Amino acid sequence: MAFRDGPFENLKVPLIWTAGLTVLVVLALSAFLLISQRRGDPEAQSAVRGASDQVSGGVGGVLAAPVRWVGAASDYVGDYFFAVSENRRLKAQVAELQAVADANIALQNINSRYEAMLGIRVEPPVPTQTARSISESRGPFARSRLIDVGTGQGVRIGNPVINEHGLVGRVVGTSSRVSRVLLVTDVSSRIPVLIDRTDARAMLSGDGSGNPRLEYVRGTDSVEVGDRVLTSGDGGGIPRGVPIGVVARGIDGSWRVKLFSDRGAIDFVKVLKFEDFGQLVDAEDLNAPPLAALDTAPAPSATEAAAITDGVTRRQNAQAGADQPAATPAQPPAGGPE
Repeated sequence: MAFRDGPFENLKVPLIWTAGLTVLVVLALSAFLLISQRRGDPEAQSAVRGASDQVSGGVGGVLAAPVRWVGAASDYVGDYFFAVSENRRLKAQVAELQAVADANIALQNINSRYEAMLGIRVEPPVPTQTARSISESRGPFARSRLIDVGTGQGVRIGNPVINEHGLVGRVVGTSSRVSRVLLVTDVSSRIPVLIDRTDARAMLSGDGSGNPRLEYVRGTDSVEVGDRVLTSGDGGGIPRGVPIGVVARGIDGSWRVKLFSDRGAIDFVKVLKFEDFGQLVDAEDLNAPPLAALDTAPAPSATEAAAITDGVTRRQNAQAGADQPAATPAQPPAGGPE
């Protein structure tokens, strides 16, 4: 039978009374130990002392339990609030580190783009100017961009613009610090190109779509899907050999070009400061060998010059004598001598 089923089921004793009764029992045992110690019975003293220790140990454990519970509860509450504050601090630190990580990723991307731009080499070498696209103008047919360089950096109208993949367009307007670039996809863009495999000439015409048309192709069977398209240099506006894209068939069956410049964002570009093919050749190399020989031939001496002049004079006189008609002899009078 359980205790709660007995006669003491509804018995409730206050905790203060229990503690007071326990203290009285301890005091009684202490007094008994003092009295027995005076009588000099060691065995009785040992037995009473052992019983007293057991009772006091149990009572001390019972009284110390609430203290331990309160201490454990306070430690738990303190640990909870510490964990909450630490969690908030760590979340704020993670947010800061995430922002730093995002900035590092963006910088790595920019650095890789710059390295790719710096790795571009144009043959023959042409002065270049690195720029950044600052805005874009887009419409049904118009395709253009603004870049943050202008005449102050040596940019001129007609300069070709490239990115790390290929040709982007040409400069059509400039100011001191800003230039407008007409993209190859604009409806007014016309660029002479060649097919790398067959060296066939054609015209790349923008029509507002992402893939400009390949028109006026010279020759039969000179274009196939996948052929690389380069600038031909015809007209002297763009250097020869700048990559543009690969040939593809449009839905309407026309030849179109998949642009290399679409492989990445057009954020960073290079402006080729190209004016004409004369700037690609050394001025001294323009002298042909016959002209160079005439320029380097020694001047004749005075005697040689006089002999040359005398010979020229004689040839002129002989030529003049040959050109005059021969003289006819005089005829005597018809009546004879008188």
